[in-house]
Amino acid sequence: MPIPEPVDMLKTLIAEPSVSCINAAHDQSNLGVLHHLANWLEDLAFDVDVQPLPGKPGKANLVAKRGTGEDGLVLAGHTDTVPCDESLWSVDPFAVTERDSKFYGLGTADMKGFFPLALAAAARHRDSRLDKPLTIVATSDEESSMDGARVLAANGVVKAAAAVIGEPTGLAPIRAHKGVAMISIALAGSSGHSSNPDLGDNALDAMHRVMGAVIAYRRELAQRHSDPAFEVRAPTVNLGCLHAGDNPNRICEHAELQIDMRLLPGMDTAAILDELRDRVEAASDGTPATVKPLFEPVEPYQTPAEGPLVKALESLSGQSARTVAFGTEAPFLQSLGIETVVFGPGSIDQAHQPNEYLDAAQLLPAEDALAALIGRYCL
Repeated sequence: MPIPEPVDMLKTLIAEPSVSCINAAHDQSNLGVLHHLANWLEDLAFDVDVQPLPGKPGKANLVAKRGTGEDGLVLAGHTDTVPCDESLWSVDPFAVTERDSKFYGLGTADMKGFFPLALAAAARHRDSRLDKPLTIVATSDEESSMDGARVLAANGVVKAAAAVIGEPTGLAPIRAHKGVAMISIALAGSSGHSSNPDLGDNALDAMHRVMGAVIAYRRELAQRHSDPAFEVRAPTVNLGCLHAGDNPNRICEHAELQIDMRLLPGMDTAAILDELRDRVEAASDGTPATVKPLFEPVEPYQTPAEGPLVKALESLSGQSARTVAFGTEAPFLQSLGIETVVFGPGSIDQAHQPNEYLDAAQLLPAEDALAALIGRYCL
């Protein structure tokens, strides 16, 4: 049975809300998206396995495989989107609106638009015998916890020589990106009447010192680490939000600073967090301090510039491999011993934005490139 045309598949996927969010009020299941993908993949003679995420009802990964033997190719992406404020959109975010050769809708670029092209590329080979397996992977919760990719890495069921993660890169191969660590720094002082500072321990006074130490550590990291392959060559530390106190006439009892760290390939995330913890504890000067990740950090990712998949995608796309600052699921597939490259249609500039769109001009070139990779790795 033939599968729908890519644009029709895109319309179906966008119409299935699948927001993932650390705020449970906005979090949604991704099973509706997986249901459609599973039906189409079964029509293409794939063996489809929907794998529920432990402890997360309504969340699952999909692993679909066609072909026998070892090695082969993985085409992978995430099924979830970020939340959106519909009042900021000029079109319905849960429908595809075609205008000026662009397809508008939540997730068109990031990254539901990849799946119809991956399936269309696979359909070109539906009558061919695959000597090595083609695996389609669809994960859950990339936009929140990356738990879907973490489960895949932990269970090790995905095996291949090469993997493409279809995040929006403008069809440029991406061979490296920074890691992502979001950190909570919480200080526990003691309250008292503001008329006598000696009655308490002001957490905001301590936080002022801590913020200075964090900024100094940011300068230190920039001096110690640099990579000219990145547009922003140094690791970054962003002081994102601060929550403290409850009234101006009370000594502040509690303060929490949340920061975002983007670390370069080769940097040891655990060691960096230990260094940060030491500096915070020294600066807090006796005020109890807790430094912990808001979620398990995503490690930096890098694959060799001369790798066969990198070179193949450079040839197919006509673009040199490059680096990006945003994080992806690449480190998790790479941890399974798979050469992994990030490559997909759309622009990251559209991701997480009102009126997100996918440029129609990139659809056929993306499908062509993926079909060629299937031929190279699976036939």
